[in-house]
Amino acid sequence: MSFTQDLKGLSRIPLLKVIALPALLASLAWISLANNYAVQDPDLWWHLKVGDWIVANHSVPHVGILSRATEAKPWIAYSWGYEVLLSRAYAWFGLIGLATFNILVTVSVASALFCMLYRLSARFWFAWLLTFVGSYAFLYSLLPRPVFFTMIFFAVELTCLFEAQRTGRTAILVRLIPLFFLWANIHIQFIYGLAVLGLFIAIELAQRLVTALGMKSDGIQAASIQPGKASAISLACILATCLGPYTYHIYGVFAEYSRSHVPYTIILELQSLHFRATTHYVLLMLVAAGFYAIGWPKKLDLFRLALLIISALVAFRTARDAWFVCIVAAACITDVTADFANIPGTFKVRDAAIVAFAALVLIFLVARNTAFTTRHLDLAISRAYPVDAANFIRRNRLTGPLYNQLNWGGFLTWYLPDYPVSIDGRNDLYGDELDKRSFRSEQGDDYRSDPYLNNANLVLLPAQGALALMLLRDPQFRLVYEDQIARVFVRD
Repeated sequence: MSFTQDLKGLSRIPLLKVIALPALLASLAWISLANNYAVQDPDLWWHLKVGDWIVANHSVPHVGILSRATEAKPWIAYSWGYEVLLSRAYAWFGLIGLATFNILVTVSVASALFCMLYRLSARFWFAWLLTFVGSYAFLYSLLPRPVFFTMIFFAVELTCLFEAQRTGRTAILVRLIPLFFLWANIHIQFIYGLAVLGLFIAIELAQRLVTALGMKSDGIQAASIQPGKASAISLACILATCLGPYTYHIYGVFAEYSRSHVPYTIILELQSLHFRATTHYVLLMLVAAGFYAIGWPKKLDLFRLALLIISALVAFRTARDAWFVCIVAAACITDVTADFANIPGTFKVRDAAIVAFAALVLIFLVARNTAFTTRHLDLAISRAYPVDAANFIRRNRLTGPLYNQLNWGGFLTWYLPDYPVSIDGRNDLYGDELDKRSFRSEQGDDYRSDPYLNNANLVLLPAQGALALMLLRDPQFRLVYEDQIARVFVRD
């Protein structure tokens, strides 16, 4: 019996599937638990604080709350849906609830990737293996944050597009309308989804136009959907994105980001792939396999080719978008091994419920064996953030205004709410000029000309940072607290 036949035989054993898929999801959860990824992201805390603000005020913010530097500047909380969910997880269950929420979101990304691959290929073990490879390539290049919902929604969108293209059933795209409504109220990268939908329809229209002009090529896959109906659905998707508290103003956030340049030079995850990590090479091989899969059939699929090229350009330019090309490449690879006789591959409701229950049980057992407790999370936070220094400031009621380092700004908005920060991780709020000024000051470069430092009475900085070391010798400031993590200065 061949190896392929062995795998086919194994895939018919429900018990093995029930074990294999939950085991994969539990192993991904274990990586998060073992490394405390759920509470490590500096942006996590300002998202949490914004969620608290929304719940307390029963509205979304329209100005730069939490920051003294931009308190009157217009600002849109484009991830308000995620922030409310995060806020409630913490309010109801404390740090355990917050961390559990982020771990489940992480596992949900892998689950969405598996569901996409299994539905498109109808091959369980192929989908399982490719989910493992894909998750390794991109899932931990970022810490849990709203973009994880974008990954989930994008996998759903790509499934709908591929199915509509394969079957010629344009009506499948109607499912995207509620998807974009949710997406636009959770994360700004719904713009990526709209761009992909636009690319899909544009290529279909172009193919029909070429055919109408008598220039059809036998080497290119023909158009399969109704362009008029698809265009109407795409318009409905755009309108659905405006059905939130910010209406069409949500698009202003994307415009603001498109004008930014400084964050791409100072924030590592916004820089290009450096290929000093194993995951980057796995990503490269996955992309190469995706291109191979596109070229394998006798007829070239222009949509898949264009999408993979564009997603590769985006991901190789900005490391944080590695998920984009990984999901696209994985979806393209399904065409080579798909069992077209059984597509779409679906679980029965009973089987899906069993797998979900088994996954939750395994994740619970993993958590019990990785010291997943409030005390353990508190210790992890205290090692990463200036908890003791903030407690000193609060206990001694030191007088602001506060000047802080960028990476700690998000945490301080939540842990030290009575002291509005000078900067945090909201790059769309602060803009290039303030980001650059803050970064230069942190490096000790002409810090005396920093207006936000000059009007600060209280300074909280990393203990071994360049600016903290310079302030030790500056007669304008006096050191009042220090530990291994932070130093606190007051103005004399």
